[in-house]
Amino acid sequence: MEVEAKVIREGYLVKKGTVFNSWKAVWAVLLEDGIEFYRRKSDRSPKGVLPLKGSSVVSPCLDYSKRAFVFKFRTDKSQEHYLQASHVEERDAWVKDMKRAIQFIEGGQTFARKSTRKSIKLASDINLGALYHSMKDPETGVKEHKLNKDKKIFNHCFAGSSVIDWLLSTNFVRNRREGILLSAALVCDGYIQAAEEKSKEAAEQLAENCFLDDSDAYYYFADSGFFSEGNSSDDEDVLKAEFRGVVIKQGCLLKQGHRRKNWKVRKFVLRDDPAYLHYYDPAAGEQDEPLGSIHLRSCVVTAADDHPDGKKSDVRGNLFEIITADEVHYLMQAATREELTEWIKVIKKVAMSGK
Repeated sequence: MEVEAKVIREGYLVKKGTVFNSWKAVWAVLLEDGIEFYRRKSDRSPKGVLPLKGSSVVSPCLDYSKRAFVFKFRTDKSQEHYLQASHVEERDAWVKDMKRAIQFIEGGQTFARKSTRKSIKLASDINLGALYHSMKDPETGVKEHKLNKDKKIFNHCFAGSSVIDWLLSTNFVRNRREGILLSAALVCDGYIQAAEEKSKEAAEQLAENCFLDDSDAYYYFADSGFFSEGNSSDDEDVLKAEFRGVVIKQGCLLKQGHRRKNWKVRKFVLRDDPAYLHYYDPAAGEQDEPLGSIHLRSCVVTAADDHPDGKKSDVRGNLFEIITADEVHYLMQAATREELTEWIKVIKKVAMSGK
């Protein structure tokens, strides 16, 4: 009797096509022996399968500079497949589980992490993901500020020298030189992003030169609420006040359209103060402008056992509905029961406290 492979992880990813080179959202399922890709979560048969044996994973992948959180899967036949997560923690979780699965298949041999084009050698006991979470701690981490430069305001960012100061104060490094190397690794792996021209120019350099220990070089966390705005009236980068809020949660959900009632995968970003839920096309290269926004102040959010309109649909389970103060209804589906509970919890909290 054939035993089904164990599901290790599943969720929405954006995958680059191998024929037309277009990026599309897919439902991905990581098994013990391979990765299955489905056009829809409800589909019973995958549209593609990639075996794990003899494969490798490269993260971060810098082949597509305009896309964040991309990682590359290379098969034993040297075929390359590009995948994109919705935020940095999600990318790291997928990569970690994929590498573990590959290592298990290879009989317990150590799987060497592939280096990026900027190749920075770090001690084996340094965990950049854990360091990133420490840096983002709202109480003890690197403080985000609103900084001014070249007639622009940079929100939710920090100076390069502030990063080095924090690494020294928390004893992560012994001197500023070590701090620059560690910060450069964070830039190379996509945890920290360059915010303005000076830091962006440095980020294009090799190895340890890609990070500046400079109070005039600005950076931001990859999944923060960073945005810039110009002081001049003709600056097209000015963003609405609704984007000023701190990012509380983000990820992909299935959303029902208002007109055609069809379902599409959307990347959602929840912000607080003011309380807004913005949604984007996860397959789009640029994520500057959302497809839409939901003002959450005084909204009602509840789990939906079935479709509120009573119509039949193959999209079932883990549904929830948001009803705004203007009585506009939004119906979404979470990937799991746990995600459903978490989304409802944080939206309720933001709706009660946000402006």
